[in-house]
Amino acid sequence: MSGNAYVEPLTIGGSLRELHLLRPDRVNVVEGRDGWVTGYDYRAGGGTRRLAAENEDGRPALLHLKLFHPLDDHSGFSPLVAAGAALDLSNAAAGWNKALLDNSARPSGALVYQPKDGGNLSSDQYQRLKEELEAGYSGAVNAGRPLLLEGGLDWKAMGLSPKDMDFIEARNGAARDIALALGVPPMLVGIPGDNTYANYQEAYRAFYRLTVLPLIARTAASFSGWLSESYAGLRLEPDLDRIAGLSAERETPWARVGAAGFLSDEEKREAVGY
Repeated sequence: MSGNAYVEPLTIGGSLRELHLLRPDRVNVVEGRDGWVTGYDYRAGGGTRRLAAENEDGRPALLHLKLFHPLDDHSGFSPLVAAGAALDLSNAAAGWNKALLDNSARPSGALVYQPKDGGNLSSDQYQRLKEELEAGYSGAVNAGRPLLLEGGLDWKAMGLSPKDMDFIEARNGAARDIALALGVPPMLVGIPGDNTYANYQEAYRAFYRLTVLPLIARTAASFSGWLSESYAGLRLEPDLDRIAGLSAERETPWARVGAAGFLSDEEKREAVGY
């Protein structure tokens, strides 16, 4: 979610015993004069602890998992930053819609001055009225708030109705952009109108193939390389047969291998990953 993940190892008696996931918002990368990372500062409990980038034997002391960032050499790019405008739109639409409902859903309009004896507002009266409108009736918090009018003032509704402004569609559009930034098919988060996938099964399959499995593969490869010094020959791989979203897809290679009469049982087991 933040584009970065930091894993700190705990070594007891020269052996790796535990792995601790650090909060990425508390970690700062320390860069040396040559541009390489020299350490990590971890803030917690009012203090800062410096973690070296490498141990005495030259191995990385901290595993840093990060997403690609085109403008930063040491930190990853958060998907939420790419969806920042959509997040602001979704929050603003929700706040505006709630304010309209709290204030009887009154649309905006124009305040007309119609004195009985003719004339216009003085400069001071106009400025005072303008400041009161901006302070008490402007913004999402005061959306639709009823006006208290004095003599000679008339309210003319000019705004669009909540139906015309269509907050629900605006929020769905923002939610769709947020889901796409995170690699989630919009159908899976209940957004109507997305007919890209024939059914939820196809959406789940695309979600695993395009988002989950690539993330798992990158994470497993990073852990395998990082832990290879402590555990010789270690290789972490996902067990695709245990993923419910890919069960239908995994039936095809199983059926194909099972029907191959020219393979022995041992060769079939090796072909399917056993």
